[in-house]
Amino acid sequence: MSQRSSAGNEGRTPLYSPEERRRRDASPWTMVQGILAPVQFAIFLVSLGLVLRYLATGAGLSLAIASIVVKTLALYAIMVTGSIWEKAVFGRYLFARAFFWEDVFSMLVLALHTLYLFALIFGWMSDRELMFLALAAYASYAVNAIQFLLKLRAARLQQAWRSGQEVEAGEGGAFEGAR
Repeated sequence: MSQRSSAGNEGRTPLYSPEERRRRDASPWTMVQGILAPVQFAIFLVSLGLVLRYLATGAGLSLAIASIVVKTLALYAIMVTGSIWEKAVFGRYLFARAFFWEDVFSMLVLALHTLYLFALIFGWMSDRELMFLALAAYASYAVNAIQFLLKLRAARLQQAWRSGQEVEAGEGGAFEGAR
């Protein structure tokens, strides 16, 4: 492993402490999140297609609206279960150190999706305006999803690096010949 790689990882606080990692691995909410995240993403892709179809052709308004409502309900489900997961792993329902900025941005995602529901229910916007609001909500969701994916990727790389350091510290470490 290069000096640059090891120097860059040593100073970083790990995403999970050993105890948090143990709680994460033991929590049934970890699996719930692992199932809901791709399901929500699939719903997002279908709904995005329906919204764009409506905006391009004027066809399929009811399907687009229904898909946005389903996407919003999926978002609520993942946010509630994610908060329970965060409590189980980090001891607080939201804004744990490890996911603070992702949770902050999640509030914007929730606000935009909720605004969509209120605008739909109370007739605050035209159909086209509702679709553009949905696109804004979806853009924020996409940014938030990328935040989480980058955070989890960094955690995996950090864990792999730390595991390599533990092996390297022993005799005949896996990285011994890589220097």
